[in-house]
Amino acid sequence: MDPITTIGEAIVAARRAYDELAGYAEDVEDEWSYINDLAAAWTERMDAVADARGAESAAAGIPEAVAALAAEAAAIDDAHRAIDWLSTFPQVLLVALGEQP
Repeated sequence: MDPITTIGEAIVAARRAYDELAGYAEDVEDEWSYINDLAAAWTERMDAVADARGAESAAAGIPEAVAALAAEAAAIDDAHRAIDWLSTFPQVLLVALGEQP
């Protein structure tokens, strides 16, 4: 993972992990539309925060929080659980960044 010094860098790092999670969730073919709609909505929210606050310095603990969140997402070994995490992941990220989910 690249060094994280700004909110924008935190979101970029988190988005990599989130995109992998969404790709894994797509293994549940009968939920494909739901998965893509959900991922698109949360991606839009994360992008909005990056646009508004991307240049701000990341607070202490943010790099570690993003790394822990990405590791937790990577440990998911069930596509149905990955679907659940498509909502959980961005909410945890946003709270860590001091945002409302």
